[in-house]
Amino acid sequence: MAMADTKDEIHSPDTSDDQLKFRDPLISGLDASDGEMESLSLDASARSEPSVSRSSSLMANLSRYDDCLDDETRDLFVVVDDPEKHTSTLEAYVTFRITSKTTRSEFDDSQYQVRRRYNDFLWLRQKLEESYPTHLVPPLPEKHSLRRLDRFSPEFLKVRQQALQKFLTRLADHPVLSFDKNFQVFLTAKAWEFQAHKKHGTGILSRMSDSIHNISASYMMKNRSPEFTLIYEYVQTFAEKLGVIDRISQRIVKEQTDYVLEMCEWGPIYTLWSNSEDQLTSPLLAMSRAVDVCAQALKETIESTEDNFSQPLKEYILYTDAIKAVLRRRDAIQMEYETTVDELNRKKDEREQVKISDQTYSIGAFLGKDPEDVKQQKQDKLEQQIEELTKKMEVLNDRTVCADTDLRVDMERWHKNKQKDLKELFIESADRQILYYEKCLKAWEDAVRAIQAKDVLQDVPESQVTETSPNNTSSEDRGDTMEESSTTSEPHEGGTNSEPSV
Repeated sequence: MAMADTKDEIHSPDTSDDQLKFRDPLISGLDASDGEMESLSLDASARSEPSVSRSSSLMANLSRYDDCLDDETRDLFVVVDDPEKHTSTLEAYVTFRITSKTTRSEFDDSQYQVRRRYNDFLWLRQKLEESYPTHLVPPLPEKHSLRRLDRFSPEFLKVRQQALQKFLTRLADHPVLSFDKNFQVFLTAKAWEFQAHKKHGTGILSRMSDSIHNISASYMMKNRSPEFTLIYEYVQTFAEKLGVIDRISQRIVKEQTDYVLEMCEWGPIYTLWSNSEDQLTSPLLAMSRAVDVCAQALKETIESTEDNFSQPLKEYILYTDAIKAVLRRRDAIQMEYETTVDELNRKKDEREQVKISDQTYSIGAFLGKDPEDVKQQKQDKLEQQIEELTKKMEVLNDRTVCADTDLRVDMERWHKNKQKDLKELFIESADRQILYYEKCLKAWEDAVRAIQAKDVLQDVPESQVTETSPNNTSSEDRGDTMEESSTTSEPHEGGTNSEPSV
């Protein structure tokens, strides 16, 4: 099957229940699903409005161009959507629908659809770290985070879905991790099959032992390669910078939230004031509308900042922790290699000492053995140990070289993705600020026009107003008419009074 056909078909695969729209949930939002389980579909109105600036349009075009190039080489597509809440007697949890489409021969079918919960994602990441300790496994979002929102709220699930989508997309694009057997089971196995597969795992004590060993290796290692020392220092500095940006961003969001509350109290004051000022009603209402528009625009900016700026920053902070963990595992391999080399050199020195030593006064000689036989036995034992250590050293040397290569390649891929993601993040943040100030500018310009229009009406002379009004007549005209009416009515009244009485 050609990849072009795969790309076309993936947008509208046929399912037995309904027509599944296979699209990027980061752009289109979530689909509502009908079923027995409670569906937590997200409102489409919650999607962020597209920016009108030229920079965002250019970035969107470049992103679509890059996506088209990537789609031509991809052979595995994964989409996360449709969160559902499940309630049992013991717990309540949320599952996400995972739809995958592939042309790989390792899969029995070309399309799969399963449901997985957050703990299943944790299991997958743990298995990948155990199987590929020197590869950089993408991080998962923290289980309980995101402004202390309810974990069943649409806002929380929207951000959680985006993070899980990014996690699986990074795995699907990885040239090694995407071919892992556990990843294939995660994407294809039915619920009961997947649970049975999860039970065959490494014990917690073994994982804790490996973790302690890796941490101690970083401190006991004699000399780390300068290349990886620079990587560690860069990651440490990078994490500190992101942490500072995140903390300042959170303070700004807090100040903006307080500002929104003040504006929500400020706007109604103008409305109440307009009830007692007949001549200033229109200007006061214009001020109230402008304040309300600015408050709503800032509220939308705060929500978008939390979802589209703070969360990606936290993801890369978690990424730095993952890189440090890989460096520790890589250091453990190098430390084991260096320890083996030191032991091998010690055994070789001991062998040389045995060759020139006199075993006449050795313990074996006191027990009645021939000193030459004791010497030969020691030499044979050392030769066997040296041979075993030499083989172990070669294996560990190969592991060290492979670990260095794996980490080096993954870091190169990480730097490339980081540059792309951060550029998009900063451009989106700039567009968000531009959109906010454009809304505020328009609101205040409308307010100024409304106030000036009222002033123009008040400045027009009264004579011009009466002349231009077709339904009004001047006071002089009204006076003449009244005089003519009175003159006309006088003879009539006189004639009536002059008639003789009957």
